[in-house]
Amino acid sequence: MNEPHEPHEPNDPNEPYQANEPNEPSEKEREFGQYAARFAAVATANVTRAYPNFPAHLLRGPEDLVEPRRHHPAFYGSYDWHSAVHMHWLLVRLLRRCPDRVRADEVTAVLDEHLTADALAAEADYLRAHPSFERPYGWAWLLALTAECRSLPGPAGERWAKALEPAADAVRALLGGWLERATYPVRHGVHTNSAFALGLVLDSAAAAGVKEIVEPVTEAVLGWFADDRDAPVHWEPSGQDFLSPTLTEAEAMCRVLPQEEFARWLERFLPGVEWGAPVTVLTPPVVSDPADPQIGHLLGLILSRAAALRRLAAALPYGDPRADVLRTAARDHLAAGLPATVSGDFTADHWLATFAALALDGPPAGEP
Repeated sequence: MNEPHEPHEPNDPNEPYQANEPNEPSEKEREFGQYAARFAAVATANVTRAYPNFPAHLLRGPEDLVEPRRHHPAFYGSYDWHSAVHMHWLLVRLLRRCPDRVRADEVTAVLDEHLTADALAAEADYLRAHPSFERPYGWAWLLALTAECRSLPGPAGERWAKALEPAADAVRALLGGWLERATYPVRHGVHTNSAFALGLVLDSAAAAGVKEIVEPVTEAVLGWFADDRDAPVHWEPSGQDFLSPTLTEAEAMCRVLPQEEFARWLERFLPGVEWGAPVTVLTPPVVSDPADPQIGHLLGLILSRAAALRRLAAALPYGDPRADVLRTAARDHLAAGLPATVSGDFTADHWLATFAALALDGPPAGEP
């Protein structure tokens, strides 16, 4: 096992996410702005839409047969809890990055209605009372939302961040307790994937006010993944993935290893990238039925891959031939995935724009 490292300092996420080439035009900010109004409209509609709803609540008796908003007064919309959380994140990100491209008053009013002290205290109580609820994906997005609010200048961000403090603290405690017990990572490509969630936590923890969780998360990432090699990329994609097990792991590792050490780790983990291998993760998957809730996950896979490929390219040393291959693959994935983000089909519209934002605008807010 490799010795633990200090967390690798990420790129400043308050600036457009930079690739290796110093003169490469910053397309992300421009592209994100072009989609901002559409993303704001779809996110606003979804976080305020109570039904259809897919509650993840154990019914212990008839007294639990209540509408989802009773349990989740802040995050009752967008079909499920985690989608509601990350669509709120998207709205705050839009206010921070593109305030002139969205109806800021309308977005602020919706967030003011949901991100109240009382509503978020209830959400925090629910998390503490149901310690495996939304573990770890929803937890990570709650910290990303908190970080985004704390990074938004002005009184609105301050009041939302203050209201989120109890929920963020609940996540910090739950995450720490889980990591003490979690012997193995979850490696498949859906919500319980460990690497994706821990990567979001590493991006967000300091800005979310829970910096103390960074050390145990870093230790978990290194303990689980540092000795991995020869990723089984021929198994990808699985038929309902929205995350790449291979690329999420590589993303997590690039957050915690120094640049040169990460470059060597990636060579062991994904050999042949400089020659365009493995094609299974560098080529967008076929999505035969976007309206099918599970097959449609592959649209999210396309966009989450785009975000991961861009980050991995940026994490490599300048001049590394793998960076150009990864950037080209990221562009191919973006071209394939962006048209589906605001489709008019609720199956995709309740969540997909968030992953487009990650691909277009970089990781969640870091330390302000």
